[in-house]
Amino acid sequence: MQLDDRSLDILFRNAHTHSAWQDKPVSDDLLRQVYDLMKWAPTSANSSPARIVFVRSESAKQRLLPAMIPGNVEKTRTAPVTAIIAQNYEFYEHLPRLFPHADARSWFVGNQALIDTTAFRNATLQGAYLILAARALGLDAGPMSGFDNDKVDQEFFSGTRIKSNFLINLGYGDASQLFPRNPRLDFAEAASIL
Repeated sequence: MQLDDRSLDILFRNAHTHSAWQDKPVSDDLLRQVYDLMKWAPTSANSSPARIVFVRSESAKQRLLPAMIPGNVEKTRTAPVTAIIAQNYEFYEHLPRLFPHADARSWFVGNQALIDTTAFRNATLQGAYLILAARALGLDAGPMSGFDNDKVDQEFFSGTRIKSNFLINLGYGDASQLFPRNPRLDFAEAASIL
């Protein structure tokens, strides 16, 4: 079944990266709905390595802001929520439950290169899925690099095998502050069919 044009516009064609936000809260329930939607999207061997911290409270924002580059401080401070997308480098410990029809855990134990690649690639995918889930549920998103990963990891993931990947500001964007839509590469510039 194909989505209608309105749905495709919401997810892709009319969606923008937001940096300015309306003063409108995002509820716990809506954040749970976003996660519960994005979790169904595919990862290799159902590895599901993403770990997400939804930074919403003022005290949590104050812990996050010192890690931001100057150009990302205000947009993060004013966003109703900032999602830290991270990857758990011990994701394979959950594979007996998440991928029970094979001994997938044994594929990773002792193979750090495979662990690193799988964790980073699939957590990145899950972060992208989170953006689409948020848009599908009426939120706007502003994904970002531009922060000190080590500071974020020390502040939010100390003592774990979880490392930050990227951030996504979430909320209800202020469309009056958007830049005009930037162009994208045409099919022939970025893709081929062999």
